Amino acid sequence: MKYLQLGRQGPPVSVIGLGCMSIGIQDVYTSSVGAHEQGIDLIHRALDLGITLLDTADIYGDSELQVGKAIAGRRDKLVLATKFGFIGASGTSSDQQDLNGSAAYVRQACERSLERLNVDYIDLYYLHRVDPKTPIEETVQALAALVKEGKVKHLGLSEPSVATLRRAHAVHPIAAVQSEYSLWTREPEAELLPTLQELGGSLVAYSPLGRGFLAGRFKSLEDLAPNDWRRNNPRFQGGNFEHNMALATRVKKVAGERGCTPAQLALAWLLHRNENVIPIPGTSNLERLAENAAAADIELSDEEIEQLDEVVPPGAVVGDRYEASSMRLLNG
Repeated sequence: MKYLQLGRQGPPVSVIGLGCMSIGIQDVYTSSVGAHEQGIDLIHRALDLGITLLDTADIYGDSELQVGKAIAGRRDKLVLATKFGFIGASGTSSDQQDLNGSAAYVRQACERSLERLNVDYIDLYYLHRVDPKTPIEETVQALAALVKEGKVKHLGLSEPSVATLRRAHAVHPIAAVQSEYSLWTREPEAELLPTLQELGGSLVAYSPLGRGFLAGRFKSLEDLAPNDWRRNNPRFQGGNFEHNMALATRVKKVAGERGCTPAQLALAWLLHRNENVIPIPGTSNLERLAENAAAADIELSDEEIEQLDEVVPPGAVVGDRYEASSMRLLNG
């Protein structure tokens, strides 16, 4: 594994992290129920592979609880990131679209995450989505108080606008922004990545495998479980799915010529595209975990980067990233 610094002032982290959305008794993607031990074994294996950045959130089912169990006795070996903001996570609402970034809720959410994770501090604490009802300055001031108390080490935002990022950073340094970024989703390249470079923050890229398209695991919607939420995602709908699968097939062909899997190629592309990007692919499979980790060792030439840009040029993927209600929460 290779390592880089998280932001300008953050800790060193593995260049590939682990998204823990599906770690727990219930897979958030498919709602399928598995054994607690599976997720714990997966995290242990990730740490053994040199992956040090674990990313979870308070709305990922019981992920925080399971991550907490898995890291017991290994706390000093990893950088722990979690997120807050959707009030459905606290049991006060069943509507996960309802956001709360108020100062009072910041503290309440942090205390609950610390308890579930069974830790004394969180390395990287994100606002999961920007609350339009609360000035970002109020939210970040409350987060900064947690930093001063030692309960949080570094601050992050997920899916903010560049203007909001600048306002937040003026209150307290923002070590990382989490946004969807991959061959499939290129929007961060226009403004977000240059702004992070200027401000000294890193981009933590979620869904770096295009929600599975770039992993080469499925060929049709029938390959997804009946209750897999991706079936309702616009990029998986009708003609969009067929168009996007054709693009994924091209990536798979390039990967075959390169002698790696399409998932490894997609992750290596991210690592070579910008040295300030840390992808956090998620998986519940030990074999896939090792495959993803090995992508850190793949060296791509400038010609290969250009080839991938030709195979999947910016804007080639069709369909919105989310359904309409979730799209409204982006670029907050």
